[in-house]
Amino acid sequence: MTILKIIYFLGIFILIYSYFGYGLFIWTIIKLRKKRKTNYIKNGSISDNELPVSIVIAAYNEEQIIKDKIENTLKIDYPTNKFQILIITDGSNDETYNIAKKYERIEVLHENLRKGKIAAIHRAMKYVLHPIVVFSDANTLLNKESIKNISRHYTSDYVGGVAGEKIILQTKNNSVAGSGEGLYWKYESKLKQLDSDYYTVVGAAGELFSIRKELYEYVGQNIILDDFIISLNICKKGFKVVYEPNAFAIESPSQSIAEEQKRKIRISAGAFQSIVIQKDLLNVIKYPKLSFQYISHRLLRWTLCPIFLPIIFFANIFIVMNNVPIIYIILLIMQILFYQFALLGYIFSKYKLKIFYVPYYFVFLNISLYMGFYRYLKGKQSVLWDKATREAV
Repeated sequence: MTILKIIYFLGIFILIYSYFGYGLFIWTIIKLRKKRKTNYIKNGSISDNELPVSIVIAAYNEEQIIKDKIENTLKIDYPTNKFQILIITDGSNDETYNIAKKYERIEVLHENLRKGKIAAIHRAMKYVLHPIVVFSDANTLLNKESIKNISRHYTSDYVGGVAGEKIILQTKNNSVAGSGEGLYWKYESKLKQLDSDYYTVVGAAGELFSIRKELYEYVGQNIILDDFIISLNICKKGFKVVYEPNAFAIESPSQSIAEEQKRKIRISAGAFQSIVIQKDLLNVIKYPKLSFQYISHRLLRWTLCPIFLPIIFFANIFIVMNNVPIIYIILLIMQILFYQFALLGYIFSKYKLKIFYVPYYFVFLNISLYMGFYRYLKGKQSVLWDKATREAV
């Protein structure tokens, strides 16, 4: 019973620490150090910070949105002589390439064979002219000031990358998938800001991030989370990836929870692949701050948290059966209510009852991790994935 209680409370501690404690801990450290948001930007006019930038957009069968993406990119407020726009449409067999090549300012690369996003990006890097590279997904729209807000950080030599903000557009349908995804990214954005203020962002999102061209290295053709690996490799070289909330990519939510699950399972499989690839980040002596952030923000949430969820629940049942203090009964009742709310969120997802969004999406995320782990072990997750269908705006 003593060992069971130790495991029980260890699991509770890891869950609380991973989802709440870590953020609170680094927030406290930042406040104790009286550290304000680091001023990475040198004094001078805004034009002094307008370094030459290339944006690379990988587009596979995006005929429905590529025109909007191009016109959105052309409206970005940045000097045209310092802003190269590259679109790579490898493998597309719809009208994506034909639509893109109509625009004179756009450099379009295309070959018929589809090899995956990272292969397309790697091929496009040979055509990048400028020292700062911005990566953006074809199904996202950027704010007009995004490139200016990204490029100004590179006046500091120790900044190797900049992570933008991801915003989930709330549509008329406002499904449980969209609302859950939106809440999740608001939470992640807060953590990214804290990570950046403490030391560095731990893995950028592919919707919008940027790096110094000289720091780019090919991560391999079969990498699922290329954006995560590319940005972490830059951190391992001693550079920082800073967070810029005023450069954001707007994306519509998944059309349904089934479509969102396809995406989450793929990301989860990629997470376990990344753990193996980045195993040297477990060396806290070599990478003290980076390893601490990586383990706290990513590794625990991907591995021990989903494992401990059922262990805590069933351990609590067994403990309650052995005449214990009332606190254990209260904790068990709280868990039962939480999972009941998650179940109700699933049953009544069509009715948009917001009270159930958080427990439902939390359970959904952890189930997706189990499914992603299985897919990773079986080697069933290809880099040539089926795109999740997004809601119409």
